[in-house]
Amino acid sequence: MTEPAPLRHFARVTDVALAVVTAVMFVAVALATGVHSPWHGPIYLALLLGALLLVRRRWPMTVLLLSIGGIFVYHLGGVESPAGWIWPAAVAYYTAATTPRVRWVAAIGLAQLAYSAIDFRWALDSNPTRYAFHLVGEGLLLALLIAAGLAYAAALRWGERLRETDSRARAAEERLRVSHEVHDIVAHTLALVGVQLNVAADTLHEDPAAAAAALSLAKEVRNRAMADLRSLIAVLRDSPGDTAPHLDPASLGRLVADARDAGLDVTLDEHGDPAAVPALPAIAVYRVVQESLANTIKHAGASKAEVTIGYGPRSITVEVTDNGRGSTGSTGIVEGHGMTGMRERVSALGGALTAGPTPAGFAVRADIPVAGSTA
Repeated sequence: MTEPAPLRHFARVTDVALAVVTAVMFVAVALATGVHSPWHGPIYLALLLGALLLVRRRWPMTVLLLSIGGIFVYHLGGVESPAGWIWPAAVAYYTAATTPRVRWVAAIGLAQLAYSAIDFRWALDSNPTRYAFHLVGEGLLLALLIAAGLAYAAALRWGERLRETDSRARAAEERLRVSHEVHDIVAHTLALVGVQLNVAADTLHEDPAAAAAALSLAKEVRNRAMADLRSLIAVLRDSPGDTAPHLDPASLGRLVADARDAGLDVTLDEHGDPAAVPALPAIAVYRVVQESLANTIKHAGASKAEVTIGYGPRSITVEVTDNGRGSTGSTGIVEGHGMTGMRERVSALGGALTAGPTPAGFAVRADIPVAGSTA
């Protein structure tokens, strides 16, 4: 995965800073520990170590091996080490430890420590405390560098797994949302097409023209539904993207017209500016109206329905009422997938949906917040 430009720039600046610090500190320590002229070895090794760090991310193992090679050459030249064997290659060790070849890094470090113990053996007789401190200090530094590299690599892997899990969760949520869209489209289409087919069957012999008009309307509704389904099914087959339907101002009008063609006397009353509503609340409004009218046509036995929508600056109120069955003898409501889907859709936006019988029939009301919604 390609890193964003700011991260790449920060990485380059960090590498340059580490290169400069390594080179300057190596030369400074060399001068502070008795080297009279930096041109007698230290400055060349410092420049090599610093230059190698500029490509440590691309070739971490190569940088480590070349750094250790430079340190060996420096010591074989008879110049006393100003800062041990491990510290000059500290950044190279750390970077290599973040790779999958951490075992090789540990083996290389142990080999370098063993050679350091042999090279520094002259201090064993004169100053055993210094010798022990040197070996223990170098060993602890090596262990710390490798542990830090391992911890960083583990954090990167953990972050990648979290991003992958989050991506899968978003994909699953998107597919669930799409499945709700598919249900709403299919339920609405079947209700309208079913009504028109019944009209065509009843008038086929007495009024062929009316039957033909009903079949033509059923075909038109079916074609619109198929266009919506094709775009949604592509999401289920491929990766999720911008799957939200693009609703134009006439969308609700077409829903109402379809319901009227199915024999339901529907009135639409809108207050406020629908053009100012973000996409997600607008889709929720559309689906609530669509599912409510479909349920009215299929189940309520109603002759009239009223759709009232109030577009406010902070919330949208949707109310769909009909004069069908719902009040007489009703003790409860058995919610189907459509009603559940409406409730989940509205709840996901922080709103609330109520549905139930009224003295005049049945009513569905949704309050959908707008503030904080994203288009």
